[in-house]
Amino acid sequence: MRFLSQIRKASTQATRRRVVVTGSGAVTPLANNVPESWRRLLAGESAITKLGAEFKGLPCQVAAQIPKDRLQLDKHLSKSDIKLMSPATQLAMMAADEALTSGKLKPSELSAEQRERIGVCVGMGMFDLSEVYGAFQQLQRGYNRVSPYFVPRLLPNMASGHISMRYGLQGPNHSVSTACATGAHAIGDALRFIRNGDADVMLAGSGEACIDPLSIAGFCRLRALSTAFNDSPAQASRPFDKARDGFVMGEGAALLLLEELEHAKARGAPILAEILGYGLSGDAHHITSPSEDGTGATLAMQRAIKDAGVTPQDISYVNAHATSTPTGDRIEAHAIGRVFGEHKSQVLVSSTKGAHGHLLGSSGNLEALFVVHACAENKLPPSINVDQVDVDINVVQKTCNWEANQSGRIALKNSFGFGGTNASLCIASYTGN
Repeated sequence: MRFLSQIRKASTQATRRRVVVTGSGAVTPLANNVPESWRRLLAGESAITKLGAEFKGLPCQVAAQIPKDRLQLDKHLSKSDIKLMSPATQLAMMAADEALTSGKLKPSELSAEQRERIGVCVGMGMFDLSEVYGAFQQLQRGYNRVSPYFVPRLLPNMASGHISMRYGLQGPNHSVSTACATGAHAIGDALRFIRNGDADVMLAGSGEACIDPLSIAGFCRLRALSTAFNDSPAQASRPFDKARDGFVMGEGAALLLLEELEHAKARGAPILAEILGYGLSGDAHHITSPSEDGTGATLAMQRAIKDAGVTPQDISYVNAHATSTPTGDRIEAHAIGRVFGEHKSQVLVSSTKGAHGHLLGSSGNLEALFVVHACAENKLPPSINVDQVDVDINVVQKTCNWEANQSGRIALKNSFGFGGTNASLCIASYTGN
């Protein structure tokens, strides 16, 4: 029976539709596009700055914000778009434009039948609380003061809806909201839509824009945010460093253009990387804290590896979720050790949140995008602000070349969220095989 099971597994993997990444788009605290964000990341720069006067009196005074004047929304969106869309949706729309352009895909030039095979899976972890507060203040002045667009602007699935409407995409229209694991789950779900034959192409990722006084106050009350580096913002986010004291909130959007391999090859699309596997798990432990033994994270990684059809020894890099919290980083490092065992010494690990902060629901997708570009360019991004590593893993502290092992270049991307929801993606360099 075991032999028959192995035959069935090998047959399934041989016939399973392969999924590659053919485009990417992002608006991040580092820059308005992927190339500049990637350049600044590799240069070890930080986009974390001091918060404005409206945040006065709050324990945390730092965040990774996108300067509003830098966005130049009117060059990308109409006045009607801006009225209809939440800030997170606006960022996701910009990222979608770049992802399609970089992937050399023009929906307007496709037939209706072709657009029926292209879907959207874009999520949102948390809507902008200032929108709710502002609407409530308007309600105090009278019912008619509440905007008719208030509810549509809040719905987490509206980014997917607006993107599909702009480009006429009638494939799966799906949204994910799993706290800080949202973006990774969105990419993983899109992977499965293509594998299952529901679509040939998917735009996948997330957008987040909720840096406001109420959100900062709420996370401060949870004692989740960094407060020890208010006078040196660029040093506040420091994953795996002994002096870390909490995460730094960021905002932005990142989308990947996922495509079935033969479809991508047929149209001559650029191929940046391949998505090999996807693993999910639940901690079943606590609303905000992972279990001390890291069982949930371990299961997600193990399931991604199994889904990819590789072994732990094939993997040489992990892009960690590590947010710069004292407990979370330590537990994730412990889980990495459990997954890789003696091979742990051969696995390099980094968290890019030191540069761009923690984008909440848009963190897993942005960091997966960076892994994709690491695969394409054979460069590993660093964890910055690490003066003293206090975990037993190999932390990448400076940009370095990603040397291939016998299996090539294969990575895991971890993403974990409140409620004990976990995702891990297995991403590899595309070899042309």
